[in-house]
Amino acid sequence: MESEPLSEPLAEPPAAATPAKKQETWGETLRFFLYLFVAALVLRSFIIAPFSIPSGSMLPNLMIGDYLFVTKWPYGYSRYSIPFGLASFDGRVFARAPDRGDIVVFRHPAEPDKDLVKRVIGLPGDTIEVRQGVVILNGTPILRERIADFNMAISPNSPCRAVARDGARRIETPDGASICAYPRFRETLPGGRSYEVLDQTRTSPGDNVAPIVVPDGHLLVMGDNRDDSLDGRFEPMAGGVGLLPFDNVLGEVAIAFWSTDGSAEWLKPWTWFTAARWDRLARTY
Repeated sequence: MESEPLSEPLAEPPAAATPAKKQETWGETLRFFLYLFVAALVLRSFIIAPFSIPSGSMLPNLMIGDYLFVTKWPYGYSRYSIPFGLASFDGRVFARAPDRGDIVVFRHPAEPDKDLVKRVIGLPGDTIEVRQGVVILNGTPILRERIADFNMAISPNSPCRAVARDGARRIETPDGASICAYPRFRETLPGGRSYEVLDQTRTSPGDNVAPIVVPDGHLLVMGDNRDDSLDGRFEPMAGGVGLLPFDNVLGEVAIAFWSTDGSAEWLKPWTWFTAARWDRLARTY
């Protein structure tokens, strides 16, 4: 009996070819960075932008080494809202005037490349006067009361800076730390909004200012550290801000996202954390 011939085993189907990995081109890389740049530009121009505090003119509320987010939309947009000088239009789009007491970041009228931060005190039509450190708004003194001293920890970026002999007191604490005590007051605006200010002396140049009428399209801004702030009480030729054009306003200070006492070193990453002022993070204004 003849046996049937064995059938040949079925051949296995060929393995699917692995698709070749697409090589990223220089054009695609450049396109990605272009999209990233445009997104950052839109975010910084119209929504939010970072800002760092370079001086003590806004003590006790803002300290040197504070890093803040500034919201761009509350007051609308001017040519200064767009970084790198990319815009050249006049006026303001979607304009809304600040409220008294707002803390704003703006371009210095005499130095357009310089950003500053101050508090809005006078609006168009207001008459602002200062007598012995007391701000007089439209003929009525702003309510002002003495409260406990502001005790600031002395650090590499926050020295005990006094503008008068008794303007600040350096105090050594039992644990070996050094603090600077400043006379502190609370001001309350007519609408009930209040904030803290420092007043080191009653004899500084900004403690007595003749009445100033704020014209249309302008604001009068002042630093909270009243005796250590070149602000709207001083003309630009004297180093001050003078009357601030509304178009120069960049935005409103919103929240602190970081704060450092200046003791950090780039080559020592652990100092980035020991230098942080954790209690100042997430403060809103």
